[in-house]
This record gives sequence, structure tokens and C-alpha cells, in this order.
Amino acid sequence: MSEGQAAALLLWLVLLAFSLNGSLLRTLYANPLYQHLCLGGAIALVPLWFLRAGLHQGLEIHFLGLTSLTLLLGWRLALLAPCLTLLILGYFGVTDMADFGWQALIGIGLPVATSWLLFLGSWAWLPRHLFVYLFVAAFLGGALSISVKILASALLMELDGRYSWQTISSDYLSIWPLLLFPEALLNGMAMTLLAVYRPHWVNTFFDREYLGR
Repeated sequence: MSEGQAAALLLWLVLLAFSLNGSLLRTLYANPLYQHLCLGGAIALVPLWFLRAGLHQGLEIHFLGLTSLTLLLGWRLALLAPCLTLLILGYFGVTDMADFGWQALIGIGLPVATSWLLFLGSWAWLPRHLFVYLFVAAFLGGALSISVKILASALLMELDGRYSWQTISSDYLSIWPLLLFPEALLNGMAMTLLAVYRPHWVNTFFDREYLGR
């Protein structure tokens, strides 16, 4: 493990420790529903992250699904649950465990932060309506989160010197537009189903606010 990889891992552990306060952990321990949602969310991400494509190592693409997880669990647990996903993928050799810190920071932290900030913005400045929640927070949030992840990954690969910017642009960024609508649709459909059939599971959905009841 290089110094950069160790620093990224340490930074991620500090961020995780900061986000998981004692009150949240006690609630997680005492509430089986939260436990099931965290574990189920982590397992649900495994096939999404396992099915990846790319021409170069480190420049693979895959669906994220983190916007749905963020809206479902809240940002704190959305940082925790995917760590299990990364550990499972690392165990089976899909990802390099030495890069766990960078993968967590860029592949989990940035998309979760993007999704949460967009949700907060829509809550503060847009009408609290079901369509706004699904289209802005879920659909648009999915597109923005994968955009941030891809751009950050490209920048990291270029700064690390693994590939030239021409290679990154032609073999990685060129695929980026093709992922926007599918990722947005995936999250939009997932949150539509959850909001309609299991609204009490969703941490960020409030019937009284979005449905007027």
C-alpha cells in the first residue's frame, strides 16, 4: 500500500468515524429495520458494482445506486453500508483492497454528498411535492452523482500518472454521457417504488410534506 493509498484510507476512516455518532449507532443497534435496510442495501449494490466494463484497469464504469441508498438511509448510514459492498468485491478480487480508501472517498463519499446536498437544496428551495422529490432528488440526483464520481476518478487517474488525459478522455469520459439516463432512471424507479409501497422505510420521505396528508 502506497503512502497515497494509506492517506486516503485514513481520511475515509476519519470521515466515517465523524459521521457515525453514538446516537446513530445506538439507534441502528436497537432497530432491526435499520439493520435490515443497511445490510440489504449493501447486498443490493454488489451486482450493480460487480457488473462493470472498461478498457483499462481503474477506469471501469458501473452503475452506482447510491442516490437511492442516500435517500433511503440518510447520508450517515449511506456512507457505512457500501463499505461492506467494497469489502465483498475486494474479497472476490473484483477491486483492489489497497485502493479501498480512494474507492470509498470517490466512489461512495462524493456521490453520497452530491445526492444529499441536492436533496437538501430541493427541500429548501423547491415545492415539497412528490414529483419534485422523485424527479429532482432521485432522478436528477442519480445523474449528478455518477457524473461527480466519473469526473473525480478521471482526475485522480490523470494526477496519479497512470494514464494520459487523451486515454482517459477517449476511453473513459466518452462513455460518461451514456450512463447518465440509465443511472437516473434506476434511482428514479427505485425511489418511486419505495415511496409508493414502503414510504415508512425511506428516511427522507414525509407523507405530510410531499402528499399533503
